[in-house]
Amino acid sequence: MKSNKFKMVVSALAISMIAGAFAGCGSKETTSQNSGTSATKEIAGGITASGSTALQPLAEQVGKKFAEKYPDASVNVQGGGSGTGLTQVLQGAVDIGNSDIFAEEKLKPEEAKQLVDHKVAVVAFGVVANTKVKVDNLKQEDLVKIFTGEITNWRQVGGDDMNIIVINRPKSSGTRATFKKYALNDKEEVEGKSLTQDSSGAVKKTIEETDGAIGYLASSFLNEADNTKGLKMIKLDGVEMTKENVINGKYKIWSYEHMYTKGEAKDVAKAFLEYIVSEEVKPVITKLGYIPINDMKVSR
Repeated sequence: MKSNKFKMVVSALAISMIAGAFAGCGSKETTSQNSGTSATKEIAGGITASGSTALQPLAEQVGKKFAEKYPDASVNVQGGGSGTGLTQVLQGAVDIGNSDIFAEEKLKPEEAKQLVDHKVAVVAFGVVANTKVKVDNLKQEDLVKIFTGEITNWRQVGGDDMNIIVINRPKSSGTRATFKKYALNDKEEVEGKSLTQDSSGAVKKTIEETDGAIGYLASSFLNEADNTKGLKMIKLDGVEMTKENVINGKYKIWSYEHMYTKGEAKDVAKAFLEYIVSEEVKPVITKLGYIPINDMKVSR
């Protein structure tokens, strides 16, 4: 009897040990599923962002880094202007709508309420002219008169006898809306006497090639010395467009860079939006001429 009892105890212990071993394996699988490696594999698929050409350089660069970090994910970035980005994300044609302006400034209230705002950076807009222009500084009131067509020759503001050619953006542009609001005090720009270009890149090229031209460009297109070749940077009321002047509120022509989603962001879009405001991406934001949100000492 004692022998039988001993065998039963040994058998019970063996079963317990086997069960414990299986339980341990199950625990390891759960840990593996919750690890960063498995989570990385789950970030897969493609998203499209469209809209602001001022935000486009940042979206493209971060999109490439995101794809390197998550090889199964991809980010397709398109321009078209802020109005296009907001309209397309509202319609569900793209996953993210890039904009220099708040959705409420372009869409109907009931439409804007369907979108969720993700502020990712700040961008400034500089007044730029062709290098043959000899004016280094403009009063804001004179800038308004130039863009509304009241001042038409550079000699009227202390320059040479040269006609002023205004280079503008289309009305769908968030860059134009920002410039109009903060540089022109919401005054209507001259129509029929200015050249309109669909993108910031086209504006830059036209100003470089057109004697007497003046326009405006985002700091993301003016972030390096090579980018300002062929352009004359013009101060506004003696204030230069610098990061420090924007941060402190001395330079007024700036806006938040928004990435809108229709409803809360999900899956790849959510991961991308979290990534673009991460500490890992902050040096990229600064290098490309934008300002991280948290660096700002003023707000709107």
